[in-house]
Amino acid sequence: MPPLPQHAQLPPLPRPAALLCDMDGTLVDTEHAWLDTVAGFLRAQGSPADPGTLAPFAGAALADAADRLVRDGRTALSPAQAAARLDREFTARVAAGVTVQPGALRLLDRARALGVPTALVTASERHVADLVLDTLGRHRFDASVASGETERGKPHPDPYLAAAAALGVAAPDCLAVEDTPTGAAAALAAGCRLLAVPSVPGIEPGPRTVLVTSLTEADLADAAR
Repeated sequence: MPPLPQHAQLPPLPRPAALLCDMDGTLVDTEHAWLDTVAGFLRAQGSPADPGTLAPFAGAALADAADRLVRDGRTALSPAQAAARLDREFTARVAAGVTVQPGALRLLDRARALGVPTALVTASERHVADLVLDTLGRHRFDASVASGETERGKPHPDPYLAAAAALGVAAPDCLAVEDTPTGAAAALAAGCRLLAVPSVPGIEPGPRTVLVTSLTEADLADAAR
């Protein structure tokens, strides 16, 4: 089933025990800034930066991206050096200002109005997450989980399991919101239902997955499950 047309409106989604939201590309338009950062790094290292090369980096944590760059022979730098360079450039881009995705604040405020606790679940570093939390409004979130704060990051389920535990709910009762295959895999592995708003190809609809082209299409139902 293809995604709904841009202006379609879903019936309200069943009210979850908690809303667990990815950050980059989902709530704020930073996924492209991240991929631009990786592309700039690759070009500086004399490596191609075509869409196929960049695809595995969508939704990837900083350390995982640096490890992949070294493992794939795309840089002579060490993983730590590559990570530091990526971090410096990406943080500067985020600090310069981010655009909130259409419908993101409405969805967060809707959850707040319904008494649905909300967590930010991001593969970005804590200092980047804090910059974005200040932009989105910290009052909209009850918890946050950033890169390095669980034993494993996305695509493993650990960040989503940690967020659900922080809110005192079971992951299968939660609705995760993601934009990349990496994040979607993490949410589904944790047992969450998934609202996907893809920024890159690769997320497939399924029994626990609803695809939309914009968060403006999504709403939460008043009635509890």
